Amino acid sequence: MNSQRITPTSIKGIRIGHAQDEEALTGCTVILCEQGAVGGVDQRGGAPGTRETDALHLAHLVDVVHAVVLSGGSAFGLDAASGVVRYLEERGIGFDTGVAKVPIVPAAILFDLNLGNPKIRPDAQMGYQACLNASATEAAEGNVGAGMGATVGKILGIRQAMKGGIGCAGINLGGVLVTAIVAVNAFGDIINPQSGEIIAGARSFQRGPLKIGKGEYFANTLEVMKGLIGRTVLSFASRGHTVIGCVVTNARLSKEQVTKVAQMAQDGIARAVRPAHTMLDGDTIFALATGEKKADVNIVGAFAAEVFAQAIVRGVQQAKPIAGLPAASS
Repeated sequence: MNSQRITPTSIKGIRIGHAQDEEALTGCTVILCEQGAVGGVDQRGGAPGTRETDALHLAHLVDVVHAVVLSGGSAFGLDAASGVVRYLEERGIGFDTGVAKVPIVPAAILFDLNLGNPKIRPDAQMGYQACLNASATEAAEGNVGAGMGATVGKILGIRQAMKGGIGCAGINLGGVLVTAIVAVNAFGDIINPQSGEIIAGARSFQRGPLKIGKGEYFANTLEVMKGLIGRTVLSFASRGHTVIGCVVTNARLSKEQVTKVAQMAQDGIARAVRPAHTMLDGDTIFALATGEKKADVNIVGAFAAEVFAQAIVRGVQQAKPIAGLPAASS
């Protein structure tokens, strides 16, 4: 295994671009694969917001994807994908229908309207700009793109949360690259998978609706939930969450296999977010395979979960304080 830093842009044909509004605290991220990549998706949790995921289902015709969009702005932010579609169409990229080439651009959103200006959301122009900003060498992290308004640990409300962000990670398995990019906006706490310790999450030191965490910095979402038996979490928690991301590999995989990789990558959320896959999260993972290297799907999927967890951790470690919310880096 290679210890060199590996990210999705380490894979030939993959470019990543971000665009954001630093005053409104929202943005979008695009993963461009203009030569096409076999795509899959797995969605868990009870509050998703997605576009074009039906096209990736196994019984459906399309198996090649030209870009994936991760966006803030809740359902409004799905409009960012329209700008990516326009960018690709202008370059003659898309599924050939005979009368037009239609770009296949799945998208998922996270909720960041509770931070910054809720009236300003990622739109088609921002999605187009993210494409113009796309790089084949750089993989920015933290307060960029869809991570601009991302937060974590919101069971006691947004003011006792912490900053989330974009994180990237990857591994080189003898020439087979398995990588991930994640926008970390979880309801729960972010956990170091090695130690089990909270590294970012709900904070207890400010006045909150519950008397908890005497003298401790983190409230510990699971401990708070113990005190809510018989009540609804929504009466206390901020209402907008979700972890969205994309696994990118240069492995040669079928549509069925790349879908399995997306499923296995969900284990990375379970390792690094506590609790994961709640009714308040959307938790959508895309997977792309560019087809350069022969590889066993079980190996790719196993390490997809590993790098996805690592990317989640980096998403909070690379974030910076904003709008009165601290970050793990501070």
